[in-house]
Amino acid sequence: MPTHRTFIATYIMASGRNGTLYTGMTANLTARAWRHRSGAFEGFSKTYGCTRLVWFQRFAWVAEAIRREKQIKEWKRDWKLKLIEDANPGGLDLAADWFPENDPDWTPPNEAD
Repeated sequence: MPTHRTFIATYIMASGRNGTLYTGMTANLTARAWRHRSGAFEGFSKTYGCTRLVWFQRFAWVAEAIRREKQIKEWKRDWKLKLIEDANPGGLDLAADWFPENDPDWTPPNEAD
């Protein structure tokens, strides 16, 4: 059974509840979320502090995830906020417990995509 570590996804990162939003897609959501959290990406998401994973959708095919990413990027902000609120009413960071950063044996995930 796939986990958050092994599937293709379209996702939304936020700077906070109702904050700045970044929409993307990846074949490795764990590694991608870590890169956003750690500030490894130069550009929009780092500049605006989009470090919280607030929404994602799984896909079997990359083309489907890209199509969904492009669709969401065309949406009005209110529509994106409603999408997030419907799936994640508290606006919680869905990846908050994915990274045992205080474990001395833990290493950040690698991203192959």
